[in-house]
Amino acid sequence: MEAPRGRNASAANADPPVFFLSGIPGLEAFHIWISIPFCSVFTVAILGNTLLLYVIKTDVTLHKPMFSFLSMLASTNLVLSLTTMPKTLCIFWFRDRKISLDACLVQMFFLHTFAIMESAVLLAMAFDRYIAICHPLRYNTILTRPLIAKVGLAALTRAVLLMSPLPFLLRRLPYCGSHVISHCFCEHMAVVRLACSNTRFNNIYGIVVAFSVVVLDLTFISLSYAKILRTVFGLASKDEQLKAFGTCVSHLCAILVFYTPVILSSIIHRFGHHVTPPTHILLTNFYLLFPPMMNPIIYGVKTKQIRDRVLHLFHRKSF
Repeated sequence: MEAPRGRNASAANADPPVFFLSGIPGLEAFHIWISIPFCSVFTVAILGNTLLLYVIKTDVTLHKPMFSFLSMLASTNLVLSLTTMPKTLCIFWFRDRKISLDACLVQMFFLHTFAIMESAVLLAMAFDRYIAICHPLRYNTILTRPLIAKVGLAALTRAVLLMSPLPFLLRRLPYCGSHVISHCFCEHMAVVRLACSNTRFNNIYGIVVAFSVVVLDLTFISLSYAKILRTVFGLASKDEQLKAFGTCVSHLCAILVFYTPVILSSIIHRFGHHVTPPTHILLTNFYLLFPPMMNPIIYGVKTKQIRDRVLHLFHRKSF
């Protein structure tokens, strides 16, 4: 597909450009088939997180700090899924590749903002597990509703503050070359590469934000689990150790599901010059789709209160 080309940088700045999302380059003939697993995962993610939020809201026994943080995680997963997948499916089904600059920047802002927020929520959940295991008698006095609300607000504020400069930085750049974004959605680095001026500051800012968020959050998560492990191994019996650490299994799975593809995608995007575009784009979609799909399943299977509540809900509706 031919991409529109601007006459010069000033013309590009005068009229906001229209971009074209390529989908998965090289696999255009298979888009309709690729859409089947994408749509299936998207559907599971939406239904799973919606059900999780409904169960937590309607069951008063789940109105506890751990499940409040889980509600934040489910809400974040819903926003991430809804930010990218509807447009991706439009590309696959209807070849609707066009997207305006403003719409592109809005999508990019929500995408990265809520990815950062998910990282913060996982950190908050690590703190929740640390208090529950290391200071169980003070759990309810420390993790009060006002504190949980402040943690959620702080996570959102940090994400918004870190991502707010990006749309303005990209808006000021001239786009006088190809307007084809080699992606299924407007990812920051994919848009930066279309600019025909010096983008060094954009590159540095994006790397610093990504590196600081991932490293900082993972460092504090690791410290929390170091203290948790020390407390667990200090328990008298093996059964107590397994029971205490068992409450962390779901959270550890959520951490691995989220951070592993994020780190791999970031490394490949910046340093994997020999990795084919379809491989990178599929991996990026994987880290946006897989955690929202898996988190409800992980917590539904591993958390007895949620599992029992969901089974009771479906059992009641079957009669």
